Amino acid sequence: MNKINETVKKIEKLDEDLMNKTQARLDSLTKPQGSLGRLEELAKLVVGISKKENPSFENKVIFTLAADHGVAEEKVSAFPKEVTAQMIYNFLNAGAGINVLASHVGARVRVVDMGVAADLRPHPELLVKKIGYSTKNMCKGAAMTKEEAIKSIEAGIEVFEDEFRKGIDIVGTGDMGIANTTPSSAITAVFTGRGVEDVTGRGTGVDDNALKNKQNVIKRALELNRPDSNDSMDVLSKVGGFEIGGLSGIMIAAVAKRIPVVIDGFISGAAALIAYHLEPKIKNYLIAAHCSAESGHKFILEHLGLKPLFDLELRLGEGTGAALGISLVEAAIKILTQMATFENASISQRSDKQVLDNQNR
Repeated sequence: MNKINETVKKIEKLDEDLMNKTQARLDSLTKPQGSLGRLEELAKLVVGISKKENPSFENKVIFTLAADHGVAEEKVSAFPKEVTAQMIYNFLNAGAGINVLASHVGARVRVVDMGVAADLRPHPELLVKKIGYSTKNMCKGAAMTKEEAIKSIEAGIEVFEDEFRKGIDIVGTGDMGIANTTPSSAITAVFTGRGVEDVTGRGTGVDDNALKNKQNVIKRALELNRPDSNDSMDVLSKVGGFEIGGLSGIMIAAVAKRIPVVIDGFISGAAALIAYHLEPKIKNYLIAAHCSAESGHKFILEHLGLKPLFDLELRLGEGTGAALGISLVEAAIKILTQMATFENASISQRSDKQVLDNQNR
């Protein structure tokens, strides 16, 4: 836990003085005050996170972490576990949704094997941080040991720190792992206190019978393992996943370096719950890209107090929603740094007298 604790200790508050200064600057731009809505909020938030008056995004990185899950043997997914490894090769061949959308926004994708149930062919773009060959079946005991849970978060921290040396201005999180909506639902139920039926969706598109089975599987796992909602490591080890722990580590490490984190959907949300319950200040650095079609995601966002940027009914994962979210964050910063002020553009500002005259007509 030393690496985790040391990283968490580096997390600071947002720079509120600089945010207030940024608000004044936004109010001076050639537009009615507040007329660009959440784009203005985003710009101010990124300044507060980065402590830079004029931030830019030269280096955008999306981390897509992959692992398998022992609970897949309970038939909770519409796809076999072999698809996890197959999709990694698709990522590396630039054929997946995340590759297309990352390219669209100018982000590089870093694919990490956190616990795939196979030895993958070496590839220069594949990072191997394998904690194990899949978690264990959480219906039969803990998904992993406490030591493995710690290692998974530490691995995420290491992945970020290694990539940070190459330059990172903003981070997106993504995932790949057949059956990983099952542990994510379990994590969500534990931390939010919501019922299993409320937080469990169809994942890869299971039918009604399979959904009922999935819900029962989660209930059995929670009853057997009894994860402690006051202990992130206990929750992660008992009903989590290696990629979920890794994503938590990436969030912690990014926040410690004052890098904004755009989180993707349900699995990234579950990882955010783990990170938040380790250190609540983390949530101030998180930007929720979207609200997933997975039913539990909205409860995660409510619990974290995060408002998603959009809702396109996405449920692919991989970091696809995060990529689109990064594009909006970048747009917000361009408004802040490239738009003219009333003074520079020699445009008259509204006056309170003019407003009152209009109201009295």
